[in-house]
Amino acid sequence: MNKGTPIGRVRALGSAHEGAHHWLAQRFTAVGNIVLVLFLAVSLALLPEYGFATMAGWASQVLPATALALICVNTFWHARLGLQVLIEDYVHTPGNKFAALAILNIVTVGGAAFGLVSIARIALGGNS
Repeated sequence: MNKGTPIGRVRALGSAHEGAHHWLAQRFTAVGNIVLVLFLAVSLALLPEYGFATMAGWASQVLPATALALICVNTFWHARLGLQVLIEDYVHTPGNKFAALAILNIVTVGGAAFGLVSIARIALGGNS
């Protein structure tokens, strides 16, 4: 039996049959990275010097610490999305694909967690 017209069966579905969610998430994280990097670049450019005490004091403020945490999470998420597509496109053996995606998830979550703990440590005064 036919389930509708050919265009009706594929409308809004890509080759992965999931639609455009992954593509949109990649673009949104890219835009988020641009905004956050611009904010951090301007914020850093306005500092009087770049010594350890100045940078630690700057990073311990609420707005810069929040921006640093957001860029850490957003960058690792963006990298994960891009590398996931690369793995799905070029690794064809199911076991290898599973292993590569598992390693990718472990590395990106671990990297983001390490960054967040480092930022929290600086922001909460443990920077000595």
